[in-house]
Amino acid sequence: MATDATAPLAGVRVLDLTNVLAGPFACQQLAHLGAEVIKIEAVGRGDLARNLGADPALSARGMGISFLAQNAGKSSITLNLKDPRGRVILERLVADADVLVENFRPGVMDRLGVGPDHLRGLTPRLIYCAISGFGQTGPWADRPAYDQIVQGAAGVMAITGDSASAPLRVGYPLADTIGGLTAAMAIGAALNARPRGAFIDVSMLEAVLATMGWVVSNHLVGGIAPQPQGNENPTSAPSGTFQCRDAPINIAANTDEQWVALARHLGRADLCENPDFATREDRKRNRHRLRAELECVLTTRPAEIWAEQLATIGVPAGAVMSVPAILAHPQITSRDFIGRFDDVPGLGRAVDLVRLGAMIDGARPSVTAPPPALGQHSDDILQRLGYDAEQIQTLRAEGVI
Repeated sequence: MATDATAPLAGVRVLDLTNVLAGPFACQQLAHLGAEVIKIEAVGRGDLARNLGADPALSARGMGISFLAQNAGKSSITLNLKDPRGRVILERLVADADVLVENFRPGVMDRLGVGPDHLRGLTPRLIYCAISGFGQTGPWADRPAYDQIVQGAAGVMAITGDSASAPLRVGYPLADTIGGLTAAMAIGAALNARPRGAFIDVSMLEAVLATMGWVVSNHLVGGIAPQPQGNENPTSAPSGTFQCRDAPINIAANTDEQWVALARHLGRADLCENPDFATREDRKRNRHRLRAELECVLTTRPAEIWAEQLATIGVPAGAVMSVPAILAHPQITSRDFIGRFDDVPGLGRAVDLVRLGAMIDGARPSVTAPPPALGQHSDDILQRLGYDAEQIQTLRAEGVI
């Protein structure tokens, strides 16, 4: 599939042998940045995410919302890797590829005869990235792992919620997403290496732990066992979620200057003179009393008004918004974050999807093609590899594609 020749990853070809989220999300980031991504899916089934999502009708058509969210801009070929002819096709694809990404359990690709040693032996410059729940080695390497399993194992659930509600799962697939971002980052770095060629082992567990720097370091360095803090920021006060007249607001008065500005704006300069709130440690120790004092004033006005006023005086604050509300907000709608696809195969209606979470030189990198139907590009890809129409027909009739 053609990509923008000026994009950062223009000319890079990625083979996406992944399912559901971590791997597809990693490859989606690469696609937004200009890479050509060929999605290799199981014959007759495809990515499991094709049958997942909140709209049963779309899932029944193999274009589930979970699939649409992570696969725009990719081409799709179906391939039976249990058939020797399917493995030959993969090897021919690898010969002209820069990156291969898979998220099977460790050892699956080796058992199919197309593991990293074999493929990199054929194409030494190949960057082979394997994403798994716990990594390719270690006592848990063979365990199956979905996002919630990793959230629990990483300690994320143990520190999410408060003392009454923890452990709680984070409200979106945190581990899958962080695993995917870690993979995309590592692939981007490996593409810059000379000579090219690497085996990248991404553990979702380790990827999540790496993002928990403050929590992990409080234990490793400070000897402090992490605890669930609810909506309170354990490093400072007043810093957390506070009730306003209509809705909650987040306030992060993390410096003494911000604390004084907050108290004065709320007409409670007297709190600055109270010895119980004199220092950061005092305010942390008495955070619940301080919350009650501040909420006496905050509950007199709507959250959005307080957020605007506090931000104006340099106190970080923001209303707690719903997903629909923030997606409709001018902060998002004015920055080209949502892409619309009018002609998605088999849908008959437009679909709006999020793009890359960064802008480069004032522009949002993004794909231009919609998510593909299962095997939509099989013929084109095989023809590029030198297969003729009769050979393709035979491969399809015999279940190889």
